[in-house]
Formats: sequence, C-alpha cells, structure tokens
Amino acid sequence: MNLSALQTFLTILETGSLVRASERLNVTQSTVTARLKALEEELGQTLMNRQKSGVTLTASGQRLKRYAETMTELWQQARQETALPHSVSAVCNIGCHPDLWPGLGKELFDAIRESQPAVALSVWQGGQSDLGDWLNSGLTDISLTYWPTLQGNQTLHRLPVERLILVSTDPAAPVRFDPGYVFVEAGEAFGRAHAVAYSDADTAKLSFGSAVLGRDHILEHGGSAYLPERLSAPLIAEGRLHMVKGAPEFERPAHLVTNDAAARDWPWLDAVLHAITTVQ
Repeated sequence: MNLSALQTFLTILETGSLVRASERLNVTQSTVTARLKALEEELGQTLMNRQKSGVTLTASGQRLKRYAETMTELWQQARQETALPHSVSAVCNIGCHPDLWPGLGKELFDAIRESQPAVALSVWQGGQSDLGDWLNSGLTDISLTYWPTLQGNQTLHRLPVERLILVSTDPAAPVRFDPGYVFVEAGEAFGRAHAVAYSDADTAKLSFGSAVLGRDHILEHGGSAYLPERLSAPLIAEGRLHMVKGAPEFERPAHLVTNDAAARDWPWLDAVLHAITTVQ
C-alpha cells in the first residue's frame, strides 16, 4: 500500500475537499484524485462520497481512518528513530495519562533520562483509549494508566496506589457542604465510594474529568476537590492548598504496561521501576 495515498486520504479528510488537499500537499488536484482512486481500487471499497459541499466518509472510509492514522504516525516515528545519532542505544516511547504525569510519569521520565543517557525518549499524553491503542499499535512502548487492557505481548507492573485527598484553597474549608466543592472524576470505584461517604451532600455544580484541570480551577477560582496526593503535595508545601482535616480518603490504583518486544532491549527497566516505586 502506498503511504502517500494514505496521507492524501487523511489530508482530504482534514481539509474537507480534494481542492484544498491538493493545495496543502502542493500537488495537482488530478494527482489527489488519482491517489484516492488507486487506494479505493486497492481496497475494493468506496472510501469517500464526493459532493459539492465537500467530502464525507463512507462506512469503509470510517474504518480505514484509524488504521491510516496509525500507519502514518508509525512511519513518522520510524523516520525520526532511524535518524537518531549513533550515540543512541535504544528508544523508549512513553504514553501517559495526564493525571499521572505530574507524579509517577515525570519520575519515570527523569529516572530513565538520568540513568540511561543513551536512551532516546518521547512522551505522549492521552486518555485511556488512546493509551491502549498507541501501545497495541507500537506507537508507544510503555503506558502509564489507571485502567489497563492487556494483550498477549504485554506485561503489567503495579505502581504505588494513589491516595486521593480532599484539599482546599481555604484552610478552614468544611468537609461537607462546601459551595466551592468541585467533583473530579477518578474512576468508577472512586465514584461509588464517594457517593457512599457523601450520601448526605448535594451534587457538585462543577465537575472535571482530569485532576490537573480540577487543580487548576480551584487554584484560580478557589474551592475544594479530591486530588491525588502527589499532585497536591507541592502546593500544600507552598501553602497554596490545604488538606481538609477529617475528610475521608480514597485510593486509586495505577499501572505501568510494557511492550515485551521493546522491553527486551531494556536491561535497566527493573532498576528504574524500583526507583519510582520506592520514591516517598
């Protein structure tokens, strides 16, 4: 399959028309049309519906889109990695949930960077589905995640459990009925335990799907929220956040998943995992 045909397919989708795709790719419209036709003939499927208002994907085009994105990303990554200097002995591509980066994610990155200067590193932040897709496709070699889904060529490593603590910008904030309380999503188990612990409280008016977003909101506008202890600790030390005394605490498991084929070239992995799992 011609990679330029896949790139052209994605460019048509991004720009919305064959004309704009030809302008972005700096080729003639007939070249764009020929590449798309060749791709459709090779697959034996119509991929796009051409209309005066633009193009829309067919069902086959929708299915191809995810594979086309992965294949072009892998090719770009391959070009980058093969162009690395001879001093680089290995490559490690890390996928990380945004809420895990400020603590364990950065600790992992720093541990590899400092102990293995000959290893080239890259970091991708994404949601749970992104992390699974990237690891399965080979775009990443390590995934730091809360809800791992394993394939046969992957290994699960348990990380320290996250403590979720109630913090506030107000040192005198109440445990219950704080009008500035913000609910921060932390998984189904947390949601159930939180509902039991605060069965007498009203539903929060504001909610965030990320601890980082929830933290930034209360720092800017004031309020309280349940946040990971590692995320909150530096701000508590600075006096910008305060741990609410007497509040229930919760836990959230974290995991690291490795691609076995990539990890075979990392004799340093066990030492790095030991370093980040023993950090206090």
